[in-house]
Amino acid sequence: MGKLKSREEYEKTWSFRFWRWLDGRRDPYVGQVEMKPQTPVETPELTIRERLRDSQAVRDKVYDIENNKKLNFFHRVYVLAAVVYCGGLLMILLAMVAALPPTGEAERPVNNEVSARYIESGLQETGAVNIVTGMILDYRAFDTFGESNVLFAATTTVLILLHMKKKGKDGRVEEIASDRLLEPKRDAILQGSATVLVPIIILFGIYVILNGHLSPGGGFSGGAIIGAGLILYLSAFGFERAEKLFTEKLYKTVSFAALTTYCLAKSYSFFTGANHLESHIPLGTPGAILSSGLIFVLNICVGMVVACTMYTFYVMFRKGDF
Repeated sequence: MGKLKSREEYEKTWSFRFWRWLDGRRDPYVGQVEMKPQTPVETPELTIRERLRDSQAVRDKVYDIENNKKLNFFHRVYVLAAVVYCGGLLMILLAMVAALPPTGEAERPVNNEVSARYIESGLQETGAVNIVTGMILDYRAFDTFGESNVLFAATTTVLILLHMKKKGKDGRVEEIASDRLLEPKRDAILQGSATVLVPIIILFGIYVILNGHLSPGGGFSGGAIIGAGLILYLSAFGFERAEKLFTEKLYKTVSFAALTTYCLAKSYSFFTGANHLESHIPLGTPGAILSSGLIFVLNICVGMVVACTMYTFYVMFRKGDF
């Protein structure tokens, strides 16, 4: 027979911890989740009464629909403006639909020369085996540049709206109180999986970007894959380790460099083409990795912008700052 263990010794065994977890007698997240303690606030009764009195006064004077002439006038104007706007929009849409060419007519957008030009001359003019990539990064490259700028502007807007830190009077950064809960720490399964998967995900994203002119993929899809890899790394190892890899300064540098390179490269290409000048940008051999002229470089620029945008969105919504 084994020696009977004391209560203190038994509580240190794995068997006790396992059955305690199985029975639900201990919350596994207590002490394992990052959270900021809430400071209890007691509002004086006099203050509560003053707020209720002020709120009631605002309702009586401002939201009294029956006696507030300004509010009644604004409501009528608002309804009239809404009816006029919706009616005008409806007329414009009906006029556009009526102006569309009949089904099967040669001048329909489906049957015009633009799509035929993409299909028949795309490989010769762009050097890209992937026709879709050649279209969005050569024929319509400025549209794609606008989309990349929209991503950058959206990230900047989120950074401003969700900024969770401010500077005090002495110049030091003070953290604004927040009751946001972060994911559990020290998750062995998540960290072990991330250690194996993150390098594979990032390498696959790079492969998709670099082969965007040869096969389905490109900057948008490859950048999304890399962004997902960075998000997985952050979720597994936390901000302290992730910020050693990706910082606010790195985001600004990468995004600015990618957008500037994209703008300068295609501005040069469009200027020479519009003025019937030779751009001297070799298209290379179709099917080779170093081919398709500027499309190879533009795919890399778009991929970097998309990856940075995805990761930054996640960081801002989860933490409120870099």
